[in-house]
Amino acid sequence: MRPQHSSGDILADRRYLYAEGCLADGDFSGAADLAEQALSLAPGYAAAWLLLGRAREGLFGLDGDPAHRDGARAAYAAARAADPADALGAGMHLARLGCGADPAALSPAYLRTLFDGYAPRFEAHLVDGLHYVGPALLRTALPAEPAHFAAALDLGCGTGLMGAAIRDRVGHLGGVDLSPEMLARARAKAVYDRLVTAELGAFLAGEPAASADLCLAADVFIYVADLAPVLREIARVLRPEGLAAFTVQSPDADAPGAVVGAASGAILGADGRYAHPDAHLAAAAAGAGLAILTCAAADVRRERGRPVPGRVAVLRRGHGAPHAEIVAPHAGIQT
Repeated sequence: MRPQHSSGDILADRRYLYAEGCLADGDFSGAADLAEQALSLAPGYAAAWLLLGRAREGLFGLDGDPAHRDGARAAYAAARAADPADALGAGMHLARLGCGADPAALSPAYLRTLFDGYAPRFEAHLVDGLHYVGPALLRTALPAEPAHFAAALDLGCGTGLMGAAIRDRVGHLGGVDLSPEMLARARAKAVYDRLVTAELGAFLAGEPAASADLCLAADVFIYVADLAPVLREIARVLRPEGLAAFTVQSPDADAPGAVVGAASGAILGADGRYAHPDAHLAAAAAGAGLAILTCAAADVRRERGRPVPGRVAVLRRGHGAPHAEIVAPHAGIQT
């Protein structure tokens, strides 16, 4: 059992494991009952509170009883209180259920835990399982000129897929990620000149102004609720005429989600990722003083056999460049 999933009480842990099995089998009632038994032995057991919330949410999905939805909210709130750093991600579930417009629903501790555990199978699952093509899309979307960028930053570099894809067009390449396990795999690729373990916003805030010619973020902003602050920092870090290239996930009318933050309009989906409306992307770019050169529809990956709608965007620091129209879905990349 992972350390954050242990209560320190062997009987409570055993009931938790049984509850996990019931949840995996779709026995939400049994999972809820066993989680409650575990909590009677260990009231501060954050993982059991989270599991109880998931079980009650499952029951709500079956019968629509508001009491089950309210019970899920209460359990997630208890999990969040027992895990102040929110490494288990209770804030994400609370946001999905409409409990406050929390723009930090995906906490750094949760993302670090998630990707540290995901690192050993990350590339195989992402590339082979989800048909992920983000780095290739970004490389293709970049203009032919300049042909070479003296200094580039790979934001949320993960295991280094983007770095490997862009290495031949870059002089000095830096990468940042909050997962040490992901960075260990990026380091093994030997394509980066500098790798930093840090949260994205904090990293950018510490970078010198006008120090980069290119900032890349492949499938990273799906974990950022509001693009405005991060684009402002990217604009500060870019040199005049420097470029920012990134992917975003677009809202899917057929997928359930919760709007997180009236100002941003970002939608936190059941997949634990943010989708950003085109209007938010355009407003965030304009607020940062970044001109949109390209913003085109693209399927960055697939899930459950269906393409996930998204955009590939290339922005340039400075004023005076015309803003490209955001093209209709499935129109392909335009430069």
